[in-house]
Amino acid sequence: MKQIIVLLSFILVNIGCKKPFSQSPETALALPLEKKPTNGSVVFIAGFDEGTNAYYTKAKQYFEGQGIQVIDSLFSLNEILTYINHQAENRIHFDEIHIVSHSNAWLGMSLKTIRNGERITLKTLQKTRAENQIKDVQNGITNDTKIIFHSCGLGENQALLQELKDTFTTTKAPKVYASTFFNVFGGKFAGHYLAKPYYTFYPTAESKGPAHLAKEFKSTYPQTQIDWFTAIKTRRETSLGEAYSFKFNIPVNWEFKFDNFSDIPVLKDKDAIMDWVSESQEMAEVLFELNIPIEKYRWKTEVRGRKLMIKGKTTVLCVLAPILQDRGKGEYQKPRVEDPNLYQIL
Repeated sequence: MKQIIVLLSFILVNIGCKKPFSQSPETALALPLEKKPTNGSVVFIAGFDEGTNAYYTKAKQYFEGQGIQVIDSLFSLNEILTYINHQAENRIHFDEIHIVSHSNAWLGMSLKTIRNGERITLKTLQKTRAENQIKDVQNGITNDTKIIFHSCGLGENQALLQELKDTFTTTKAPKVYASTFFNVFGGKFAGHYLAKPYYTFYPTAESKGPAHLAKEFKSTYPQTQIDWFTAIKTRRETSLGEAYSFKFNIPVNWEFKFDNFSDIPVLKDKDAIMDWVSESQEMAEVLFELNIPIEKYRWKTEVRGRKLMIKGKTTVLCVLAPILQDRGKGEYQKPRVEDPNLYQIL
């Protein structure tokens, strides 16, 4: 009997909890305003830390140390735009707007489109803007305003960066900056620096060990002079300029419903699951967009009534190599946003 697909869901991340606001969005918008035209800078810490990752906390400490106003209660682009519009009512124009948000090539940005909305990717941002759920910038931005995204690797995604620029553009067009590298805050040797990422993948919970993974890195990046084995075993900065690593998971989940229980295919092992996934155009397209080999996922199936759930999960192992100054290795390269070798500028 013909298979009926009632739901094809691609789940990149499960965000089920939300940090209580240290300020409510309404409170943030009602911060004291100057009574005369003024220019300034503002930093939006657009996320909250979970587990042992203190990215947002360290970023907040860094910018507070620079004497820049920090807002840590707005977690969506729409809320940030609302804040800018609110400040503009009192004729405040911004020289620099910093937005701190996790990001990577597979999950997009942690920054949401709207409050409690989806993570920002090119598709979700285009969709939200087309549906007029994102507020237009009314004022507060000039042609000299710099919108600086501190989002790891965002500079690699020029299409998304252009869409973000369009979102901030009205009659005035600000410059938008994002690095192709990873942003690191609160490092052992610098308060803020950039690092070049290198990747490999393995089925979650099925690693063959550091020696095998080191060989994979060496095969993928044959011209890179990194002690891969040591970097894999090192999970934090130990000495200036030395590479270290971290890891995270990417899950993909699909659900299918059949007319009859007897129509559900029996997928006995990993190879059978991969064959079935490969034969599905919808599923194959998702994996193609992620650009992670199908064999790098741990595959499982579950049957509930007339529903078949297919679940895959891969672990991304990332090695970070801090960017050092060209001359000598005694100091990290300062993350100057005007440097085209470090940042994409639109």
